[in-house]
Amino acid sequence: MLTATDLACVRGDRRLFSGLGFTLEPGAWIYLTGENGSGKTSLLRILVGLSPAEAGEIRWQGSAIGRLGDEYRKAVTYLGHHNALKEELTARENLCTGAAMAGINLDAGRADALLGSVGLAGREELPARFLSQGQKRRVALARLLWSESPLWILDEPFVALDVAAVAWLAATLAGHLAAGGMAILTSHQEVLIEGSTMQTLRLAA
Repeated sequence: MLTATDLACVRGDRRLFSGLGFTLEPGAWIYLTGENGSGKTSLLRILVGLSPAEAGEIRWQGSAIGRLGDEYRKAVTYLGHHNALKEELTARENLCTGAAMAGINLDAGRADALLGSVGLAGREELPARFLSQGQKRRVALARLLWSESPLWILDEPFVALDVAAVAWLAATLAGHLAAGGMAILTSHQEVLIEGSTMQTLRLAA
């Protein structure tokens, strides 16, 4: 369970939000929405532990995340708005490198199978710089398939995806939630995840 209490965020001389709180239970997800500049990405970075909150507290399984360290980091898979790919590495190498950094041994055969499942069969050995934006996003999202983290925090995961990839991601999220996982995501488009419990968190501009 993830809980946030009285969170506040200030960027420069502007307060983006304050008094923000929620509780996220296993099997549920939060749809984070709001206008550009309302603080959605800032909130996600705070929840991941990459940025400090101006005020408030975040707890994972009852403990403050600042005291959990690596225990919390292992519990979270974060995909930012940018794909975080090395342009000179192949799709396969990017996927395997990301897994290794998370302490997961992903061999080339398994990586190729995961890339194939996101529609990138035949492109495993292409350097990322030769992939389209949609294909790069698929490589980034393929990380979800080796993730062992119960909490997924995703910033605009549907950006640059075609209809088939959108359906694949929605089904992947549904499977994660059905297995007791949790998710928080932002999106500028309507998101439908079958059989899930959703709460909407709207930030004011």
